[in-house]
Amino acid sequence: MSATTAREDRRNATAHQGVAVELTALRRTYGQVTALDDLTLRLAPGELVALLGPSGCGKTTALRCLAGLEDPDGGRIEVGGKDLTRVPTNRRDMGMVFQAYSLFPHLTARQNVEFGLQLRGHNAQRRRTRAAEMLELVGLESQADRYAHQMSGGQQQRVALARALAIEPQVLLLDEPLSALDAKVRVQLRDEIRRIQLDVGTTTLFVTHDQEEALAVADRVGVMRHGRLEQIAPPEELYSQPASEFVADFVGVTNRLPGTASQGTATVLGSSVPLLAGSATEGAVMVLVRPEHLALDPVADSATHDPGPAATVVSASFLGAHGRVRVRVGEHTVLVQVPSAAVADFTAGAPVRVRPLGIPALAVASA
Repeated sequence: MSATTAREDRRNATAHQGVAVELTALRRTYGQVTALDDLTLRLAPGELVALLGPSGCGKTTALRCLAGLEDPDGGRIEVGGKDLTRVPTNRRDMGMVFQAYSLFPHLTARQNVEFGLQLRGHNAQRRRTRAAEMLELVGLESQADRYAHQMSGGQQQRVALARALAIEPQVLLLDEPLSALDAKVRVQLRDEIRRIQLDVGTTTLFVTHDQEEALAVADRVGVMRHGRLEQIAPPEELYSQPASEFVADFVGVTNRLPGTASQGTATVLGSSVPLLAGSATEGAVMVLVRPEHLALDPVADSATHDPGPAATVVSASFLGAHGRVRVRVGEHTVLVQVPSAAVADFTAGAPVRVRPLGIPALAVASA
């Protein structure tokens, strides 16, 4: 079973707990700056969609419009088939978790989780029971009586997540929820967020600038630029089949190599590479090739190596699970991913041969 099929099965199993969300032709401007430019986005019931992009691309503005914290200048917001475009924030039934933990310092973890339930008029027994369930869900039942200053940043963000989920929102909104945490805690908590979201089945919009985070947690990832969606697709598709030069450059690491395109293929580094849909199809092109889609062959004598462009190792880096070798090919520098055990085989100045593995790539017209 493919990862995409498994993801669909999980979503179908929890879809009855989620609602569809539709943003249609949303526009938002701030003076001369266009934050959202006819943005259209649909989230299926129970789906987790991550919006990814550089600062100022509009991803947080889209989330704030959905939350009711910003009013769009045009367009429509529907949740569960109901028009919420002009509905106040407190009537939208959404749970929110921000970059800042925003816990009440004078309340314990349990009391923070109970807060939204208290505003909604639930009695003390219901509040306490629900808070206990949510703290258990995020793995903090033993911390229920601690205050914010007695907990780590990761624990505080778990409490914030439990508080957002306690009210059983129609939609969960996560705005850079992990960016204030250190790298190891971020990885742990992002996996927990995904586990919890799958367990609860709440439709979720996750905004982040961290591409690894987006690819790791989302059913689909939307890459934004200048207030528009450049592409939205499952993580595997977004990475392996970028629809534009911007997406290919922004998601992952990409080499830009000169080549010549003709009839659906490009000749690059002396080899033929099939081209993805949307590529420039004829003439001089730049081919966008991932480091892991190249192979690096050491050669004992640069004068007698196999046909192909002469190349020289510039540097080699050990990165744990894999290594990267920087190679000079003519006027171009190329990054090639290699097994970590092979890093020591490539010393600066050594002659090598770089060859594409024949994996489809995107080609854009040369400037």
